Amino acid sequence: MDFNEQIKQLSKRISTLKNSVVTEEATKTSFIMPFFQILGYDVFNPTEFFPEYVADVGIKKGEKVDYAIIIDGKPCIFVECKSCNEDLDKHASQLFRYFAAAPVKFGILTNGIVYRFYTDLEKDNIMDLEPFVEVNLENINESGIKALMKFRKETFDKSNIYKAAEELKYSTLIKKVFEDEFDTPSDEFVRFVLNDIYTGKKNKNMVEKFKPMVRKAFSAFINDIVNQKLNEVFDTM
Repeated sequence: MDFNEQIKQLSKRISTLKNSVVTEEATKTSFIMPFFQILGYDVFNPTEFFPEYVADVGIKKGEKVDYAIIIDGKPCIFVECKSCNEDLDKHASQLFRYFAAAPVKFGILTNGIVYRFYTDLEKDNIMDLEPFVEVNLENINESGIKALMKFRKETFDKSNIYKAAEELKYSTLIKKVFEDEFDTPSDEFVRFVLNDIYTGKKNKNMVEKFKPMVRKAFSAFINDIVNQKLNEVFDTM
């Protein structure tokens, strides 16, 4: 069974079992360890997949991250786990502290369903506040599978992933800007559009007047692109 099928089977397993998995330990056993097995790691070998790895933070001793993935004898990825019914937004700060305590390059925060991947694009050895990619296994798609493939043991390349992380992170942020402007065009975006089509004053009243037209035109533009791509696909069938 290839990687894609294994991930899709795990996705089905999550949908079936998530209401019965109510603790962090059950989440690790049912969802998280099988996930890393699919990536090719020996989850029962502490020289490769080290549980309860000590990551002392400052004067705080005995701080432990759930798992450290060891590559070439050194910790390279920290994995912080939560129960599948936990909201991950509350727990990134914990991984942030661990990340700074060891020379790892990647951090993963997960509840067994959602996996958030972090690195240090903004400042060396300081984990970025935002993940460079997020994958929801319950609603997995092809782009998510491609992102996960980069973390397979057999193809893991720290330098290549780091380069890809920058593109993934900023592409996601740019996409979010487009989505926001598509839903509710900002005054700045409307003025930007008007600069090339309207020579009069671009005061508040004029901006409000053009907002519905800008949104409608933006929507039509996106639809045209989608239809063009669909036509290209149909033409090749």
